[in-house]
Amino acid sequence: MQDAPYIETNTEAALAQSKVYHAGKRALDITLSLAALVLLSPVCALVAALIKLDSAGPVFFRQTRLGLGGKPFTFYKFRTMQHNCDNNVHQNYVQALIRNEVEDDARSTPGGGYKLVQDRRITRVGAILRKTSLDEIPQLFNVLKGEMSLVGPRPPLPYEVEVYQDWHKKRLDVIPGITGLWQVQGRSRVSFDEMVRMDLDYAVQCSLWLDVKIIVLTIPAVLTGSGAR
Repeated sequence: MQDAPYIETNTEAALAQSKVYHAGKRALDITLSLAALVLLSPVCALVAALIKLDSAGPVFFRQTRLGLGGKPFTFYKFRTMQHNCDNNVHQNYVQALIRNEVEDDARSTPGGGYKLVQDRRITRVGAILRKTSLDEIPQLFNVLKGEMSLVGPRPPLPYEVEVYQDWHKKRLDVIPGITGLWQVQGRSRVSFDEMVRMDLDYAVQCSLWLDVKIIVLTIPAVLTGSGAR
């Protein structure tokens, strides 16, 4: 009975600490996203023009992804593929990858699942956007809407989650992000299970300092194209 107040106090302290962290994380997301959108607006205008000149179709690519708690939301990217192309090839590949049915030398860069190494659906401009990660810029709008964070696990596609093991689904307990531990520690060198373990490590260790550290480390990874294809 004497221990009850001590446990309750610790619980309240933990909840207060969690609220402070989430409030700080949201403030960081909004501040940096707005700043990035302003600074990158000329780049976005150029990218939009190049996409329209390179192939027929919209500038933006919209896709249903699963966010915190498995809630679906509309995910934005600059379009890097031919418009209205068949998605079955990616679905089959990613599901096989999650089941560990893909050879190690056939693996490619993870991004919410993994991207195919050689994908004929990708446009000429799209290949450059993917190599430089410029196609990810529109996700800053997802961050401003509160559907994503700057840092967190990549939001999966519904057909990925269909073949998840139970422990894989724990990555849905954290708000998804544009970048995360695998981008700065593993990228194309890790398996799907290893990527999930990194996501779960982040969920346990999460702090504003860790978020800032991951954001800073992501910059050289993007500039060097480390692990990107």
